[in-house]
Amino acid sequence: YVCSTWGNNHFKTFDGDIYQFPGVCEYNFVSDCQDSYPEFSVHIQRALNSNNHPEIQYILIKIKDITVYLKPKLVVVDGRIVKTPYYSSGMLIESNDIYIKIYAKLGMVLMWNQEDALMVELDNKFNNHTCGLCGDYNGIPIYNEFIDGGASYNSITYGNLQKISKPNAKCEDPDETQALPSCNEHRDECERLLTSSAFADCRFRLNLETYIQACMQDKCACKGNEDSFCVCSTISEYSRQCSHAGGRPGEWRTQQFC
Repeated sequence: YVCSTWGNNHFKTFDGDIYQFPGVCEYNFVSDCQDSYPEFSVHIQRALNSNNHPEIQYILIKIKDITVYLKPKLVVVDGRIVKTPYYSSGMLIESNDIYIKIYAKLGMVLMWNQEDALMVELDNKFNNHTCGLCGDYNGIPIYNEFIDGGASYNSITYGNLQKISKPNAKCEDPDETQALPSCNEHRDECERLLTSSAFADCRFRLNLETYIQACMQDKCACKGNEDSFCVCSTISEYSRQCSHAGGRPGEWRTQQFC
């Protein structure tokens, strides 16, 4: 029931596919797409920060008739800056130094770490009702997202299809013919990190292999720079998703690591 994005352009759909998409336009992250009157939509805009790492610049959320605009340390509801906790008909917004969280009575919880990681949990009444980077939530990986009828999409084509058209937006679509580099190195290190004793309670709650693959992609992309972003973002995501699934990750951060 959870869709998320984090770190080095990773996305995990409701159906469990993990893919990478490096676009820096505004995209439909997840929306209710079945009804003539959509109950909600979540758009995100990413950009590269000063360290050249992708971060979410803003999130634009519509819940029924309410519009919420989030930036780091800023919550705007229907054009007004508000203090949290903020309660409005059927919606609660909370924040602390790390997270902004929105609970919507219609069946959605959204959590953003005000940097790279966004997670949306949806009630299963929205099964088969969603579209966007999070996929269609039909319980079947790949189908309809990356294979549609006879056509198969790569993740960049799929991501580009989710762009919100804005007449004056200045952003380039990532090139669909340039496949993201595959990566077969760093498996031992990623496996060691993700199976450390701190994560003993997580192994049977999540698909470990998908996070190992994401960690390997991060290490390859960083080309040997010992940059904490390259390893910490996927391990943080694994820890968050484990907690969310009812697990209790131990203390894995140290003075020297993340």
